[in-house]
Amino acid sequence: MKLLAQLITSFIATGAFGIIFNAPKNTLVKCGLIGMGGWVIYYVLNGYTNNAVLATVAATIFIAVISQRLAKYYKTPVIIFSVAGIIPLVPGGLAYDAMRNFVENDYNAALALAAKVFMLAGTIAFGLVFSEVINQVIRKVSDRRAKN
Repeated sequence: MKLLAQLITSFIATGAFGIIFNAPKNTLVKCGLIGMGGWVIYYVLNGYTNNAVLATVAATIFIAVISQRLAKYYKTPVIIFSVAGIIPLVPGGLAYDAMRNFVENDYNAALALAAKVFMLAGTIAFGLVFSEVINQVIRKVSDRRAKN
C-alpha cells in the first residue's frame, strides 16, 4: 500500500511540474510516468541498500535514458522529459533542513546535511551526463549496424 502511495504522489508531482514547466499537454502523462519510474527505482533501491547515492544515480540514469528515447520517438526536446522526471529526486527537503540547522547555529548537523545534499545533487548531474554517454554509444552501434 505504501508503494502505491509513492507511485501516485510521484506521478502527480512530476506531471504537475510538467504543467509549471509548460510542457506540451500530450507529454504530461509521459513525464509523469518517467518521474514515477525513476522514483520507484530510487525507493526500492534505497529501501534494499540504504544507500541514497546509489539509488539516485540508478534512478537518474533510468530517467535520462528513457527521456532521450522518448524525445527521439516523439520528436520533442529531451529537457521536457528529463527535467520533469528528475523532480522527485531533487533533495529539497534535505537542503531545507541543512539551511534550518545553519540558522539555528547547529553547524555540525548542517554540514552533514549539506554534504549529503551536494552528493545527491552531484549524483543527479553525473547520472544525466553518464546517460548521455550511454545514448551516444547506442547511437554509434546503431549507425554501424545500419551501414553494414
